[in-house]
Amino acid sequence: MTQLIAGLVTFFAPHSVSIFAVDWRDRMAATYGAGWKAAYAIVSLIGLVLVARGYAELRNTPTVLYVTPYWMRHVSAVLLLPVFVLFLASIFPGRIQTATKNPLLVATKLWALAHLLVNGTLADVLLFGSFLVWAVLDRISLKRRTPRAVPGAPASAANDVIVVVAGLALYAVTVVWAHAALFGVPVIPG
Repeated sequence: MTQLIAGLVTFFAPHSVSIFAVDWRDRMAATYGAGWKAAYAIVSLIGLVLVARGYAELRNTPTVLYVTPYWMRHVSAVLLLPVFVLFLASIFPGRIQTATKNPLLVATKLWALAHLLVNGTLADVLLFGSFLVWAVLDRISLKRRTPRAVPGAPASAANDVIVVVAGLALYAVTVVWAHAALFGVPVIPG
C-alpha cells in the first residue's frame, strides 16, 4: 500500500500545482521553460510507475470494502462510453470541447466514477478515488484561474466527427481486447 500511496502523491504533486499554487507554477514555467516541463514529466512518470506497481501489488492481497450488484457493470459501461470521445475532444477542439469546457477532466471523473461503481477493493478505492477527487478539485480551481492555451489541433467542426468515431472505436477495442490484455481484467466476462 505504501508504494501505491507514494505513487499517487508523486503523480498528483505536479498535477496539483495549478490547483494550489498557480502563481508559483506560472513563475516556474516562465523561468525554466523546457526544464519545468521536463521535471513535470519525469516526476509524473515516476509517480505513474509507482502507482502501477503499487496497485498491482495491493491487488494480490485484496481488501474488499464493498460489493456492488452485478447490474452495476452495465451502468459502468454506459458511463465509460463517452470517456474516449471526451479524451480526444481535449486534443481536437470543436463543439464537444466548447460544451464541456474541459473534456479531459470530465473524462477523468466519468472514468474514475465508473470504476468505483464496480470495484470495491482498497486498491481500487485509493486509485480511482484519488483520480476522482483530483479531477473535482481541478475543475473547481479552473473557475478562479486564467485559462492557459493548450496545444492541440486547430478548431474545426470536423473534429467532433473525428473524436466521436475514433473515441467509440477506442472504446470498442478496449472493451473487446485491450482492457484484458493490458490489465488482466476482461470487461466482458468469458
